[in-house]
Amino acid sequence: MNDREADRERDDVAAQSRSTEPRGSSEGRAAEQTGRGDGESVGGSARRADTEAELADLRARVAVAQDLRLRALADLDNLRKRCAAQVRRAVEDAQAVVAAQWLPVVDNLERALDHAHAEPEAIIEGVRSVRDQALTVLAGLGFPRRDDLGATFDPARHDAVAVRTDPDAGAGTVVDVVRPGYGDGEHQLRPAQVVVAKAG
Repeated sequence: MNDREADRERDDVAAQSRSTEPRGSSEGRAAEQTGRGDGESVGGSARRADTEAELADLRARVAVAQDLRLRALADLDNLRKRCAAQVRRAVEDAQAVVAAQWLPVVDNLERALDHAHAEPEAIIEGVRSVRDQALTVLAGLGFPRRDDLGATFDPARHDAVAVRTDPDAGAGTVVDVVRPGYGDGEHQLRPAQVVVAKAG
């Protein structure tokens, strides 16, 4: 058998084997491949739908959070303005109360000026009365006048402007008050200016 006849015989065998292959085998493989592709397509669509739903939910939550943040900022700004207005009103009310308490002192000073032609003793007595009235106002406001003469020097309550030797006073004792102090402790209006005795 020559080569040409051998090739022809192989072609015949191949043709017979193709004809004996079950019908639909190749079609089944094609359908199987097509079905697998359709399944993958359906799964991908479902995943995309889930992702889009999650994104939409996240966007909605962000929008709600942003709205709450803006509302909180607006409430805080309104609270700040209300507090500032209340503080301003409180300061104005306190100033009005203090001014009202000083008005009688001013009235008495004007009366003293009206009687400037009177006897010097009467004028001095009138000024002393006005001074006492002013001290009463200060005490009523929580700042009574202190009498520091003879007290032990205290840097928190006294401002030493001079020192001097005084045989009748111990070292560190206030022997003279140049300018009185008012109030005490945390409510001290001002310290007293004093002269302090030094050791002889």
